[in-house]
Amino acid sequence: MAKKVESKKNLRIVKRDPYLQPYTEALQGRYDYAIRKEQELTGGQSLSDWASGYLYFGLHKTAEGWTLREWAPNATAIYIKGDMNGWQKDEAYRLQPKENGVWEICLQENALQHGQYYRLLVEWNGGWGERIPSYVRRVVQDDQTKIFSAQVWNEEEYVWKNRSNRVAQKAKSPSRKGKNTKDGALFIYECHIGMSSEQEKVNSYEEFRRDVLPRIDALGYNCIQIMAIQEHPYYGSFGYHVSNFFAASSRFGTPNELKALIDDAHGRGMYVIMDLVHSHAVKNELEGLGNFDGTGYQYFHSGGRREHPAWDSLCFDYGKNEVLHFLLSNCKFWLDEYDFDGYRFDGVTSMIYRSHGLGEDFNGYGSYFSGNEDGDAIMYLTLANKVIHQVKPYAITIAEEMSGMPGLACSQADGGVGFDYRLAMGIPDFWIKYIKEVKDEDWKAGHILYEMTNRREDEKTISYAESHDQALVGDKTIIFRLVDADMYWHFEHGHANYMVDRGIALHKMIRLITASTINGGYLNFMGNEFGHPEWIDFPREGNGWSYKYARRQWSLVDNPNYFFSDLNRFDQEMIHLLRKHLPIVEDECGSHLPWVMKWWDNEGDQLVAYSRGDLLFIFNWNGQKSFADYGILVPEGKYKVVLNTDAKEFAGFGLSDDSIEHFTIHDDLYAQDGKGWLKMYIPARSAVVLLRS
Repeated sequence: MAKKVESKKNLRIVKRDPYLQPYTEALQGRYDYAIRKEQELTGGQSLSDWASGYLYFGLHKTAEGWTLREWAPNATAIYIKGDMNGWQKDEAYRLQPKENGVWEICLQENALQHGQYYRLLVEWNGGWGERIPSYVRRVVQDDQTKIFSAQVWNEEEYVWKNRSNRVAQKAKSPSRKGKNTKDGALFIYECHIGMSSEQEKVNSYEEFRRDVLPRIDALGYNCIQIMAIQEHPYYGSFGYHVSNFFAASSRFGTPNELKALIDDAHGRGMYVIMDLVHSHAVKNELEGLGNFDGTGYQYFHSGGRREHPAWDSLCFDYGKNEVLHFLLSNCKFWLDEYDFDGYRFDGVTSMIYRSHGLGEDFNGYGSYFSGNEDGDAIMYLTLANKVIHQVKPYAITIAEEMSGMPGLACSQADGGVGFDYRLAMGIPDFWIKYIKEVKDEDWKAGHILYEMTNRREDEKTISYAESHDQALVGDKTIIFRLVDADMYWHFEHGHANYMVDRGIALHKMIRLITASTINGGYLNFMGNEFGHPEWIDFPREGNGWSYKYARRQWSLVDNPNYFFSDLNRFDQEMIHLLRKHLPIVEDECGSHLPWVMKWWDNEGDQLVAYSRGDLLFIFNWNGQKSFADYGILVPEGKYKVVLNTDAKEFAGFGLSDDSIEHFTIHDDLYAQDGKGWLKMYIPARSAVVLLRS
């Protein structure tokens, strides 16, 4: 039995950040609320044991036959109707009421057959409706009617080959073919199963496992983040309007095929995390939870807080214990059933503020403690992180949060919410603004480095230059902003022009400075590593239901005549280099990546240099000037070039001889600080990485 957890005074997040001192009472209140709620819910058992609703609710095959349970407190009657009874209201398939709004039916084995479609007929005073069970694990859309139904699913149990180690310590990696994915930074490959094919179609779990996963492995990424796993009725929602929270989307294949994909990734030494959408739910009533038992407030807020003003969706009421049971069980389910290694929580800003963050500027600490916070949502996220790490101590949790609320990615023990990382959402915004609004000659090297490293010291972040958000229709990827229409005519070797040369150079530099300055992890969206052309536009009425822009053109990167292959090669070399040379450092400050140490910043020359561990990074953002014998004060030693954005194999000009070893020149003036002059030729608009020995 779990011990009773007492309230804690003098929270460490306040000690670390004196600017939080005026808000100590609010932070203490959040901490105490989560503790009280956990004790209320669990009655002393572990949160993980309590959050097992999926083992009780939903349809289950038993030794005696089948059992289905549902929570519908406003219902007066519930029936199963489907292929098994001609879709008729049938007393033989009527659920019986139990306590606390729970309904149950036990059926003989021959009453249901694998593959049959069914729905629930839910009746209430004054009405009725067909519904899909809330804990359903398999939902399928009929090709003819386009209607979604639950499906009886009883496939052979999947036999895992590379089941992750559930008892691994959080700071260590599960043993996966000798690879250790937590020995340094996370390098996350964000991907969407459906749009991962070159063909104009919806791709499958199996095709992704066979054709795409090896590409990711070769690039060196040690984590894949899969979008759109939870079932959603509208493909074009990118998976963010979820209807069935426990069902892996059937449009990509079967549950066992998803497990095989995850199993294969684990065998390659990769973590597998998923986009988890608990910030809202689709409004649909037939497919989702919108009016499940005849009330709009069963899972969601009532009144003005029920509908999200910007997303056309419904907002969960995190203050309800039954809703907490549903969502916390969902957190545990995907780790337990599918062996996922964690989550990127979508829409956290929308959850933690009553305004959903809309129209807020968040320009000071007072913005985070103005009474606009949703205390129930913050409590839920705290418990969610706790249950996730109880199930898998090494699990990865990432918050998609743009306001910068303090403590979000700090441990609950310190007074935080408990996320392992937060997305550094300001970085892609910075790149878009810089590319759009600042002339090349005005790019300030030191300011760029500052923006890459401007973060709270007590929180780990995931940095990225662009994700799927920056590639959606109506926006542009970085490469498309830089090169635009010239990509169509001048992206073949021998046909480049100034726009292409400039775009390719900056594309590599932007990625290198973003990835090399991380303090937790780096993220890239599928295809962006090689400069995938154009945008993402899912099939919709406005484009004639076309899949042309909802796919990835792998043939471009596989063709050595195009610059796409060179950009892909650069990304591969960059990821492998950083993974090898950015190990976790243990010192008096705890466990962390090597610090970013700036050694040089010349605004006039547009040149900046910094180091991380034994790697030295030199960036020349100047598009007009190359510098010969340029002197930079750096730690004394011998340096060897290990990556150069201007190398010919990366679509550069190859202006430097990277085989030359560089030695610092002694200077009595700086020798006492262990520094000397490193003199190098640094081509315009290029970056070089050197290894010190």
